[in-house]
Amino acid sequence: MKITIGRVDKADFPELHLQDIDLKIDSGAYTSSIHCSNIEEITIDNKNFIRFKLLDPEHSFYNNKEFTTKNYASKFVKSSNGISEQRFLIETEIVIFNKTFPIHLTLSERKDMKFPILLGRKFLNKKFVIDTSKTNLSHKLKNNI
Repeated sequence: MKITIGRVDKADFPELHLQDIDLKIDSGAYTSSIHCSNIEEITIDNKNFIRFKLLDPEHSFYNNKEFTTKNYASKFVKSSNGISEQRFLIETEIVIFNKTFPIHLTLSERKDMKFPILLGRKFLNKKFVIDTSKTNLSHKLKNNI
């Protein structure tokens, strides 16, 4: 049975040290994305890594913590303005509706966007049905337990 999700919500990303972070449900986007800054590919001991900071200093959840991982891929993503760009893709976990799911997130500089995280169709498919008249269903459930 699919879980009903509203047009916006809040979720936790334990591996990224984020709790109750705002997200927008975006059925128009195929992949999910997270706002990052200082995204760069680096080489350490002949191994490739990406290094990034989540969010940016203007965001209230910004903690200046730098993340480095070798578990990443590169992918071309077409943005809403029709321009394709290469983005890095990481796998992490999202806790939503009191359940933990694996999720792939593209790293994107979304500084001008209201929501730091977009949940796209690839993640939503077969798990959720969207009710655009509702908001924060997961967050309300979390706070009622």
